[in-house]
Parts: sequence; C-alpha cells; structure tokens
Amino acid sequence: MHIIKIHFLKDRFPTREHYPFNLGVFNTTESLDFTKPVTFFVGENGTGKSTLLQAIARCCNIHIWKDEERTRYRYNKFEENLHNCLKVDGKKEKVTGAFFASEIFQHFSQILDEWAAADPGVLNSFGSESLMEKSHGQRHMAYFKNRFRITGLYLLDEPENALSPKMQLVLLELLREMSSAGNVQFIIASHSPILLAYPDADLYSFDYSPIRNVRYEETDYYRIYKDFLNNRERYLGGP
Repeated sequence: MHIIKIHFLKDRFPTREHYPFNLGVFNTTESLDFTKPVTFFVGENGTGKSTLLQAIARCCNIHIWKDEERTRYRYNKFEENLHNCLKVDGKKEKVTGAFFASEIFQHFSQILDEWAAADPGVLNSFGSESLMEKSHGQRHMAYFKNRFRITGLYLLDEPENALSPKMQLVLLELLREMSSAGNVQFIIASHSPILLAYPDADLYSFDYSPIRNVRYEETDYYRIYKDFLNNRERYLGGP
C-alpha cells in the first residue's frame, strides 16, 4: 500500500463558508483508512469526491495535468487548498503514480503527442502509438492498460466516462489483474455500478457525514440501476 490513512486537519481550515471547507463530510470526518488495493469514493454530484481525490494527489506530489486557465465569472480562492489541510500516512519514500480525469485527459494526450514528435520513445509507456489517433474510449483504455503496469498510486476520477459497458468490464478485470500483482494501489471516484462491483474493495460513501464505508448493495448506483432495469416501464411512464 502506498498510502494507508489520511487525516483531516480541521484546525487548519481557512474558512467554513466556502467550498470545499463548507462540506459536512470534511468537517465531520476525522480520517479515512486505506487497507485494500482498490478503494472507491461514491456519492452524489457535488459531495466532494473529486476534490478529495485531487487533494490526495497534491499531498503525494502527483502531477495533475491541466489545460491553460480560462477567465472565470467568479473564482473561489479556496477550491484547491484542501491538500494543505490533510495529513497522509504511508510509505516513507516518495509516492509515484498518476492522476486521471477524463476532462483533462485530452490535454495530456495532446502534450504527449507533441513530445512524441521530438522523441517517439515517449510513447513506449502508452502502447507505442499516438493516443490522439484513437477514439475517446480507446484512448482511455490504451492509457490504462499500459500505465497501470508501472508501480504506483493511481487516482482515477470517473474513469468509466467514454467507456462502453463492455469496456468497463475490461477495465474491471484490469483493476483486478494489476492490484493482485501487489505493486499498485487505486483510489477511484466512480458512478459506475460495474466498476463498483469490484470484489473486496472498500466503498466510501460521501452521501453520509461523516464519510462511511458501505456495502455495494447499499449504494444508490446498485439500487437505482437494479430498480430501473426491473421496472423501467414505471420510470418511462408505461402501463
């Protein structure tokens, strides 16, 4: 395990009025334990899953690729400060790994292509082919299949985006294969009932305050999808 625990240092919170420091989950949760190779963050949109994932990455000095900044209507100066209020327990040596989010992966793919124009060898860790020459979903899977073979901590923000259900099953198997090797750890924010079915994973629900470890069958994803598939006429206004 590359990290085994995170502590919320609430005495360092610079505000209680602005996001993310106004979220109940961060004000009531003392710590989270990571005891298994695969951990999922689950919960409704806006509950802080992605924000915590990014904060962990910054604590571990894992780079987050970003496109150039654009002018914004209103800027929250606190939105990227959560990492200053976390303490991460883990191995003493530097944590290696990567952060993935589908909305910024396009930028990473473009930068990688620019590097490859000067040195094609940089593609060796990504299947030896340009990611830009693949479809959106194929690009993601090429990255996953090659990057996860390198020892490290992988922080994934909704990796199911752009993946068909069939490809989500491929990713599920890839997570099992890589985590069983014993040299990688995954922390994943996801809405996918397919990925969340990973056996023996910890599921931390941000729908509770404090954050709670839940069973797969307790998640809204499982219950809503199951109910919809069994009773879709009711949802679609049928008889």
